[in-house]
Amino acid sequence: MENLIETSLYDEHIKLGAKMVNFAGFNMPVSYTSIKQEHKAVRNNVGMFDVSHMGEIIITGKEAQNYVEFIFTNKVYSLKPGEIAYGMMLNEEGTVVDDLLVYKFSKEEFLLVVNASNIGKDYNHLVENSEDYDVLIKNASDDYSEIAIQGPKTEAKILELLDINLADLKFFNFKHYEYRSHRLLISRTGYTGEDGFEIYGSSEAIKNLWKVFLEGEVTPCGLGSRDTLRFEANLPLYGHEISSDITPLEAGLKYFVKINSNFDFLGKQALEEQIENSLTRRVVGLELTKKAIPREGYIVYKNDKEIGYITTGYYSISLDKPIALAMINRPYTKKGTEVSVKIRGRMIPGFIRDKKFLKDKK
Repeated sequence: MENLIETSLYDEHIKLGAKMVNFAGFNMPVSYTSIKQEHKAVRNNVGMFDVSHMGEIIITGKEAQNYVEFIFTNKVYSLKPGEIAYGMMLNEEGTVVDDLLVYKFSKEEFLLVVNASNIGKDYNHLVENSEDYDVLIKNASDDYSEIAIQGPKTEAKILELLDINLADLKFFNFKHYEYRSHRLLISRTGYTGEDGFEIYGSSEAIKNLWKVFLEGEVTPCGLGSRDTLRFEANLPLYGHEISSDITPLEAGLKYFVKINSNFDFLGKQALEEQIENSLTRRVVGLELTKKAIPREGYIVYKNDKEIGYITTGYYSISLDKPIALAMINRPYTKKGTEVSVKIRGRMIPGFIRDKKFLKDKK
């Protein structure tokens, strides 16, 4: 794999015999044992992911808060230092440049955590839209390595192995911690539907932590299970449920858009026009009634009429049934609507359902 970027944990992945793939220009592990085993480790116990490929962009300056409010769909004015918000950056057409997390250090300093595939694009977008604001924008991605440690037993495992008590760290909050002379930033957000933490630090610190967790019987997990886990939890992935062709409203993410606030943000006018003209399509849940896998890109039909396509689909590991997220044209988005998905030349029956897949978990 020539010219791929290697994270600080690359050698550790190779030692473990990980299956490596090209992901957004990074040489990343897709699995170590099997996606199914790694998926179950996170759902039932605790697993860890190398997410050092994620991008970190720092915004500082007197007008940092006003600027982030302008380029971000969710509210940051009401955030307290140490709190995090999820939302999106949009273009003027209202479609998604990227989805991201905003960490508020103060009114004059913010950390934006963006998708690996969009780091360069996001940085350019931020710079191009900063002319009216007194801010400094720094792409600090090379300064950070990161582990995501996830699962219902994560908090107890971190206390056991690191002697760091995270019981008081609330959901969508972050704090700085010291560990063996290393300064760590730890947040509690997650991308799996389970409790979990993100640990940011230097390459040296993260390599140290990886080894500690591995010796402490934390299961290393690859991008394969990360996708199956986030999908079951109805968490969007850029390029699938959201993209430069999809608005947050179409993706069903209006909750993360301050559309009714007094704050103007880039793309707001386009979303207001979309609401006024009514949505013509949106992302919904879909379940098949026969055993088959509704993969990304497969076409969805109502009788013989094409009405949409699968954005993400799997035979769910946790639920033991075929489910999907799909972009469906109205009026076929109503729950219970019977549809078919064309899979290998056959029409497989299914129906439109809610996207809260994990509530079906026994």
